[in-house]
Amino acid sequence: MQNKEQQSMGNETSKMSPIERRASISLAAIMATRMLGLFMILPVFALYAEALPDSSPLLIGLAIGIYGLTQALLQIPFGMASDKFGRRTMITIGLLLFALGSVAAASADTLMEIIFGRALQGAGAVAAVIMALTADLTREEHRTKAMAVIGMSIGGAFTLALVIGPLLNSVIGVSGIFWFTAILAVLAIVILWTQVPQPVQSHMHHDAQLDPGLTMSVLKDTQLLRLDAGIFILHTILTSTFIVVPFVLRDSLGIDAGHHSWVYLPVLLLSAGAMVPFIIVAEKKRKMKQIFVSAVTVLCLSLLTMSQWYENAIAFFVLLFLFFTAFNFLEASLPSLVSKTAHAARKGTAMGVYSSSQFLGAFVGGSVGGVLYGEFGISGVFVSSSILIAVWWLLAITMRPPSYLANIVMPVHGLDEAQASELAVKLESVAGVVEVVVIIEENEAYLKVDNKLLDRDTLQDLLPSQ
Repeated sequence: MQNKEQQSMGNETSKMSPIERRASISLAAIMATRMLGLFMILPVFALYAEALPDSSPLLIGLAIGIYGLTQALLQIPFGMASDKFGRRTMITIGLLLFALGSVAAASADTLMEIIFGRALQGAGAVAAVIMALTADLTREEHRTKAMAVIGMSIGGAFTLALVIGPLLNSVIGVSGIFWFTAILAVLAIVILWTQVPQPVQSHMHHDAQLDPGLTMSVLKDTQLLRLDAGIFILHTILTSTFIVVPFVLRDSLGIDAGHHSWVYLPVLLLSAGAMVPFIIVAEKKRKMKQIFVSAVTVLCLSLLTMSQWYENAIAFFVLLFLFFTAFNFLEASLPSLVSKTAHAARKGTAMGVYSSSQFLGAFVGGSVGGVLYGEFGISGVFVSSSILIAVWWLLAITMRPPSYLANIVMPVHGLDEAQASELAVKLESVAGVVEVVVIIEENEAYLKVDNKLLDRDTLQDLLPSQ
């Protein structure tokens, strides 16, 4: 009878509560809404901007990527402010800035005015705060699931943006897309205050938030730096590529701008399906490094070949499919590798540095890509991107194979320093536990474990009764 009761309790705790599910879905919707607004102009803006009075390749690139600079600079201050002024307050301020930036861009008559609006959009840097609020509203054992839901929503927003951006452009134009983005920001605020639960308390979560005091230790980790460089390069080449891809489709292949969606839709759907088996093999068969390096190779060769074959429709579509298959695999794999590589108590800080690298990549890709397009044309952008990926290949081939360890966060309450140290030693002795950090102030223990070897029963028995 007792065993049945314990099994029943275990089943209950293995499921997200209704509040956790509501928090995960609503916060994912807010993040996706914001990212959709940022990405929708990506496949159409270059074509629109060429007709503006102050148009130049550099300014077009800046307008596309400038949001990444303000996002990277302000996401840490926003996160720290949320500890003091509240998560929902700072998310609201960020979404209002995003809406104001969208209105400014929608009302603009010059590229410089649009650049200001895009910078203001990025200044609403709420990504880190949303992650912190997610951690506040989910139990330790469900936090990874909630983060995964948000991650999938961002990927879905990117795919949707590339498809509906050209469709909306044909109906309401780029200015209308910016107005629509402002409406999305207001909708996100409504979701925040009507659907997102209010946390009982907010505090630092080292598995989800950046701790400024740990930043230097993360920056000294050469394995993490390889991954940070990877996401920086990945988003650099993505942004720079989309400065020229719209021109390829319209001018080189003769596809009307309003029909670009019908190019992106099958390419993105097919590439998303194609990368799934590689993800499964990489994780299940523990072949991550081999497949990761292969994906970087495919990314490099697809762009290099594009530089010579972009005027051939069939070749370009095939190369675009290969590009997005490799891109999707790398985009999905990199956060997992950061999580596996980072020290147990530095995961949040490592992910914060990684996120900043991603946004900086978008900024550099826009500004440098614009210059390259102006100086060397379409081929120059593709060749330069492939050279940059070749540098990444050298970093990837020399990285250590991932450890295939999972992160576990477990609650521990009422411990003093001596008891915390004693508990850490006991936890480290459990089969499958590789690393343990107990943080008294957070009432949490951070563990890295090998799930294939982990003795879960012994691990649970060692935790103090709550």
